[in-house]
Amino acid sequence: MKLITAVIKPFRLDDVRNALAEVGVTGMTVTEVKGFGRQRGHTELYRGAEYVVDFLPKVKLELAVSDDLTERAIETIIASAKTGKVGDGKIFVTNLEEVHRIRTGDTGDQAI
Repeated sequence: MKLITAVIKPFRLDDVRNALAEVGVTGMTVTEVKGFGRQRGHTELYRGAEYVVDFLPKVKLELAVSDDLTERAIETIIASAKTGKVGDGKIFVTNLEEVHRIRTGDTGDQAI
């Protein structure tokens, strides 16, 4: 089992969610976050004053998937989140040692 964490542009969320549902991902956790990478934020003009926006709004997706679904989920996120511009995001994949469903007591793949 793997935990896939993806940080993407907020306006791509619906496309990514729908594409993941089509390949069999049954659930995810979505968090609104702020951050920056290589783009280092940007400068904006407000009422004639220039200021730097260091942290840009992003969306963090977390999904637990079985090993056989991992590559397909990653490819789907890349295909549906990509705009070709700086700041498209990152995907992190980590191993999941254990998963427990609280309601039923299921563990492992059955708990996902």
